[in-house]
Amino acid sequence: MLDQNTVPVEVFVLDGGSTDQSLDVIARFEDRLTGFRSYPDDGQAAAINEGIAKGRAKYVCWLNSDDWFLPGGLSRLVAYAEAHPSAPMVYGRCLNHFDKTGLDKEVWVQPFSARQMALRCIISQPATLIRRSAWEAVEGVDPSLHMAMDYDLWWRLFKNVAPPVFLNDVVAVNRVHADTKTKTQRARHYREAIRVVRKHYGSVPLKWWIAQPYAVWYQALMAKLGR
Repeated sequence: MLDQNTVPVEVFVLDGGSTDQSLDVIARFEDRLTGFRSYPDDGQAAAINEGIAKGRAKYVCWLNSDDWFLPGGLSRLVAYAEAHPSAPMVYGRCLNHFDKTGLDKEVWVQPFSARQMALRCIISQPATLIRRSAWEAVEGVDPSLHMAMDYDLWWRLFKNVAPPVFLNDVVAVNRVHADTKTKTQRARHYREAIRVVRKHYGSVPLKWWIAQPYAVWYQALMAKLGR
């Protein structure tokens, strides 16, 4: 985020009171941050809203501790957003980096379609850039959600502002490891995503029920077995 060769960026770090080396890392970059804080909060979604509310930039985004932009990735998103002024957000392609193997695999991302969005989340959060006016129009992410707040946000931006626009370029990386919420809370993630689909699409496609045994139970078993 700090080395993107783009217009100056506002970077706020919202830490929930970590007891690891997070504060040491923050201290190394403190002179390049717009602001930071470290204390217990009301969860990830509330912290995202808090951090973005502190800024004034025309475009907003967030990166979790597992994510990063590729060199020039943010610049390409900004340029694409400038070229599509009616779009509430732009999004690019993203890689999953697997700590266990060191391999990268591209995330399933595709041009926007409500039908495809109902089948799966076709937008990868680290590779997104949102117009602040659109963010404020939908009042940011829903703080009552803990697993699928980004999926819900894409739906609300689409339904309340306009469809997002896809940039066919790899711009970001999502780190995959055993301690991510997606890995450790699969069942909760699936339940919340299904509620989001039902709320915004009106029904839950059969795909969700067919895929659930593999996505939740089988994968959880494999994680326990270390596979």
